[in-house]
Amino acid sequence: MRNINAIIALCLLISGLSCQPNTQDQQADTLPIYGQRHYDAALQDTVYHQVADFSFVNQDSATVTPTTFKGKIYIADFFFTSCPTICPIMKKEMLRVYEEFKDNDQVAILSHTIDPEYDTVGLLHDYAQRLGVNSNTWHFVTGDKEAIFDIGLKSYMVTAMEDEEAPGGLIHSGAFILVDEQRRIRGMYDGTVPEQVDVLINDIRRLLKEENQIATS
Repeated sequence: MRNINAIIALCLLISGLSCQPNTQDQQADTLPIYGQRHYDAALQDTVYHQVADFSFVNQDSATVTPTTFKGKIYIADFFFTSCPTICPIMKKEMLRVYEEFKDNDQVAILSHTIDPEYDTVGLLHDYAQRLGVNSNTWHFVTGDKEAIFDIGLKSYMVTAMEDEEAPGGLIHSGAFILVDEQRRIRGMYDGTVPEQVDVLINDIRRLLKEENQIATS
């Protein structure tokens, strides 16, 4: 579960989606785009893999949808509050990301619980308060369990599922997933490895620069 390459291989086997970046058209100063793509003759353009529509509820009982992240880039991950293995490490590392960008309204964080029966809105609210984070920047969301599992596998291309043999009865990827304003995946990082999170922080800056250049062009 700690190994990003193993998780990527697993999701390839399960979903048939390509978790590898598309680099054919990548410029030196831009991040790759992950997932399958195809050419749309009607649009006369390449269509890339995108995060599907979703609707969850965050720690303040607010509905969170893709519209919540309009004009923003965000970092997604999966966790559960009673997780006895990698989640505490992941949250420590995500706090580094939060502290770096908490004053930038173009950056947000989206953490999905994979144990919605236990992780109620109230519990997530207390969890966020203990971390000392602002819900305008960092959303801890809950919702329908199957919808959360589904978006993890099909949209974010990572593992999120029940597993009786896993500690806590659940298994999830340790990946931090970087998503651009067009809901495309632009990077995947091992959230348990500080050096990988350093790369993520640098790539967020690169993606912000890219998005701002597009907005002004």
